[in-house]
Amino acid sequence: MIDLHSHILARIDDGARSIEESLHIARAAVADGITIMAGTPHVRDDWPTDPSLMEYRVAELRAELEQAQIPLDIVPGGEIAFEWLKRLEREELRRFGLGGNPRYLLVETPYYGWPHYLEEQLFALSESGITPVLAHPERNADLQARPQRIVPIIESGALIQVTAASVDGRIGRGARECGIQLIDRGFAHMVASDAHNASVRAVGMAAAVRAIGDAELATWLTWGVPAAILGDTPLPPRPAQRRQQKWRDRLRRV
Repeated sequence: MIDLHSHILARIDDGARSIEESLHIARAAVADGITIMAGTPHVRDDWPTDPSLMEYRVAELRAELEQAQIPLDIVPGGEIAFEWLKRLEREELRRFGLGGNPRYLLVETPYYGWPHYLEEQLFALSESGITPVLAHPERNADLQARPQRIVPIIESGALIQVTAASVDGRIGRGARECGIQLIDRGFAHMVASDAHNASVRAVGMAAAVRAIGDAELATWLTWGVPAAILGDTPLPPRPAQRRQQKWRDRLRRV
């Protein structure tokens, strides 16, 4: 699997607090079946990460992983707060390109409220040649109440990333229900860990794959689309879902 959203980089945001914690997350990722992980530190008011620091931490962790003989490839990125899209210069945004691809950018969904200009901002980003990847929208209460809100965002050119811990229920029923709805309705393009540490924000990608219950679809979400982003190739077509059972019925069994 490829995980394009994590906070594995040490001493840069609210994720790993030390190189030892970074290595702990890395070992857990490898055990979970992940071969490539993006370090995507927050870029927002409480964590105003500079792209140079992100790049330094990526190089630092790569060296530590090689020394520890942990077979995990770390690629760069950043999780950009919505409000910061206009604050950063275009070159800075491209340096935060997801997986090192300057044509994709991970954008953090607001946790509260649903700004009416969100669609407009993401469309403007797409028009500039950068595809937004909207991170964990299923955790937003407004979207949980009306998942159809995501449709104009997708139509504006954005991709949608759902968090693994939402899909398997580790961070609550609301996020789980919304996350599974987004996947079942074809509104999600990627599942990623958003791993911060070894507790509830741990990796857990394999558990999410099991919760999806469709091997071909899960592979598309955790390998096909992320690999296309890394390789800067066209996204593979979404496979037809083999499981047609309604998400509500599936949730009752979880």
